Amino acid sequence: MTRRTAEDRAGIAAAIVVREGRLLMVRRRISEGQLSWQFPAGEIEFGESPEQAAVRETAEETGLGVVAVRLLGERVHPKTGRLMSYTACEVVSGIAEVVDTEELDALAWVALAEIPEYVPYGLFDPVQEYLNITLPS
Repeated sequence: MTRRTAEDRAGIAAAIVVREGRLLMVRRRISEGQLSWQFPAGEIEFGESPEQAAVRETAEETGLGVVAVRLLGERVHPKTGRLMSYTACEVVSGIAEVVDTEELDALAWVALAEIPEYVPYGLFDPVQEYLNITLPS
């Protein structure tokens, strides 16, 4: 089912992709306010679940094949006002690279201690809790 906000806009699905003790972050070619480095993410298409959208967006943006492990949580993003869904994903194939060059200009595999350098305003609590357990400190 497609998630909609009060303004009837499609929700955004974000993929929390961890591999070999690091988190995948992508940098948008055009920042959304303070948002420059983010998780692979995009609008949930009609008929898609947030988990399916997170998997699709990761492939479209980075070329990685991932599977959804579990939905970590949802919220209205405090910076964008969009309904966000966060899904933990596991890599099953591919090598991460910038595939969607119209939207992205870089990607990085980030250690737990480096996350504040990429996202200085902090992460959604359920995502941070997941990463605290999943990534080595």
